Amino acid sequence: MLDDRILFLDGEALVIDKPAGLAVHPGLRGGPSLEDHLYHLRFGFARPPSLVHRLDRDTSGCLLLARNPKAHRRFQRAFEERKVEKMYLAVLEGTSLQGEGVIDMPLAKRSTAKDGWRMVADESGAAAVTRWRLLVARDGHMLVRLDPETGRTHQLRAHAAYGLGAPVVGDPVYGKSGGPMLLHARAFRMEREGKAPVEAVAPLPPSFREAGFGGDDV
Repeated sequence: MLDDRILFLDGEALVIDKPAGLAVHPGLRGGPSLEDHLYHLRFGFARPPSLVHRLDRDTSGCLLLARNPKAHRRFQRAFEERKVEKMYLAVLEGTSLQGEGVIDMPLAKRSTAKDGWRMVADESGAAAVTRWRLLVARDGHMLVRLDPETGRTHQLRAHAAYGLGAPVVGDPVYGKSGGPMLLHARAFRMEREGKAPVEAVAPLPPSFREAGFGGDDV
């Protein structure tokens, strides 16, 4: 049950703090997913909420759901028009970064029989832009703020690995597997015409604190 992970709730929007390890949609092999919980997130409505966007299975944090079809269409349009602000925190390998910058690196999907699929840097791919800022570095790792301006599949993970040369700790595709993947959708904001914005901040998960990064670092 996800009742204790509600970050925002009103008549048309719901933001939850998705736990790492829970897929948004069931995979080809099935298994638990957030879709299993939607019926229990109605909060008095007859209709369950619908997913507006997605987070990778091992990414935690702010996830928006719409509580009716009309709101869903408006929210999707806001994403398409880049009127949604999302801020992520990631623990990256190494201590090579300084300051802040912008990664402007198009991405394309590639698949091989040996490695399966992943996103790769490709000038002919879809535009992908991420702003980043180093928050703190210690013990061989860096806590970095990531602000995506586009929403490509695996964008932050691929940009960290290819654009910064510093993959997300625990990333089994673009870095080294082993331990949890330390990527967290920390904050979400979406303006709404005639209504207060949808705003939410997801607390740092225990995995970040276990890696040596706490609230004082953010």
